[in-house]
Amino acid sequence: MVQRGQDRRVEGTEEQRNSRLSDMAQRGQEKRAEETEEQRNSRLAVMAQRGQRRRAEETDKQRDSRLSAMLQHARECRLNIIEGQNHHQKQTFYAARTVLI
Repeated sequence: MVQRGQDRRVEGTEEQRNSRLSDMAQRGQEKRAEETEEQRNSRLAVMAQRGQRRRAEETDKQRDSRLSAMLQHARECRLNIIEGQNHHQKQTFYAARTVLI
C-alpha cells in the first residue's frame, strides 16, 4: 500500500508534485493556525529535541557541511539585502532626477 503511493508520487509530473506539496503546506498552516499555545510550545519543544539529537549524532564532516551551508545562506541573505538597498537607492536617484528635469 505504501509502496503504491510512493510509486504514484515518483511517476507524477512536476506540476502534480507542486500541487501536492502546496496542498500539504496549506494543511500544515491550517493545523498550526488552530493549535493552542500549549500545543505550539509542545510541537516546538519536540522539534528542538530532534535537532539536538541529530546534531549530537552527526559526524565532524556532517557538522562542517551543515555550518558551511548556513554560512553560505547568511552570505546570500546579506547580498540580497545589499542589492535591494542599491536598487532602492537607484530608484530614488532616478526619481529625484526625473523631478528635476
